[in-house]
Amino acid sequence: KEQKHVMVERSVLLKGLQHPFLVGLHFSFQTPNTLYFVLDYVNGGELFYHLQREGSFPEPRAAFYAAEMAAALGYLHSLNIVYRDLKPENILLDSEGHVMLTDFGLCKEGVATGGIMHTFCGTPEYLAPEVLHGYPYSPAVDWWGLGTVAFEMICGLPPFYSRSKVQMFQNILYGPLQLRSGISKAACSLLEGLLERDVSRRLGASCDIAELQEHPFFASINWDDLLARKIRPPFIPKVAGPCDVSYIDPAFTRQPVPACVNDRCQEAGVSEAFPGFSYMNPVEYLAAEPVS
Repeated sequence: KEQKHVMVERSVLLKGLQHPFLVGLHFSFQTPNTLYFVLDYVNGGELFYHLQREGSFPEPRAAFYAAEMAAALGYLHSLNIVYRDLKPENILLDSEGHVMLTDFGLCKEGVATGGIMHTFCGTPEYLAPEVLHGYPYSPAVDWWGLGTVAFEMICGLPPFYSRSKVQMFQNILYGPLQLRSGISKAACSLLEGLLERDVSRRLGASCDIAELQEHPFFASINWDDLLARKIRPPFIPKVAGPCDVSYIDPAFTRQPVPACVNDRCQEAGVSEAFPGFSYMNPVEYLAAEPVS
C-alpha cells in the first residue's frame, strides 16, 4: 500500500505541476532499499508549526493562506486530481511566506468532473463526513478539508476536535459547528459553506474554486496577483538564508544521509522492481549539461 502511495505521488509530481503553491519535483532515484524524491527546498516551516506557536491567525492572514491553498486545490482539480489530505502538516511556508502544498501520496488521479471515489483515507481530524460514512465521494472533499484548516487557522483547533477519536467522528457526522464569538460574518459564511455536510450544498461543490473566488471572505484578494505572487504575505519567516533551518523540526534535519545515497548506488535489480521511477527534471538536466 505504501509503495502504491509513493508511485501515485511520483505520478502527480510529474503532471507538470508548475504551480506557485505546489512543491515541485527535481529528481527521483532509488537505492537497493529506498525510493527518494528530491523536491523544492522550503524552509519557512509547516503551517502546523506556526499554528502551534501562535494558536490562531488574524482573519486577513487566514484569508491569504486559504486563498493560496484554494488556488492549489483548484489547479489540481483542473488536472482531474483530488488531493484528499489537506492538513497543517502538509502545508509549508516558503522563505517569502507563501503557501506550498506537499505530500501527494493520498492523491487520486483521473477523477473527472462529476467523478466519485470510494477509498477511506485521510487524517481523522480533517475527514469529510461522506468519507466517514463510507459513501462515494467527489472532489468536494477537498473543500471540506479547506474548511477544517481555515477553521483551525481562525479558531485554533479543528472544528470537531475531541481527544476521543470515536467522539470526534461522531462530532464530524452529527455535531453542531461551533464558531467562536468575534468572527466576522464573512468568515462565518465561508466556514459554514465549506463545512456543509450536504455535499450538493457545499461551497465549491458546483463550480469548484470559482465559487470561492466570489465569496466575500476573499473580497480583498486579487486572484491574478495572488497567482503571480504579487501579494505581500502577511507573515514573512525570519530566515537568514537557505541554510537556516530554524523553522524545521530537528528530528528531520539531524537525520544522517545514508551512505548508499552518497555513493549514488542504483543497481539494475532495483530498477526492475520500480521501472521508470528515476527521474531528472529537464531544467536540471540542461543545467548539468556542459557548455560547449
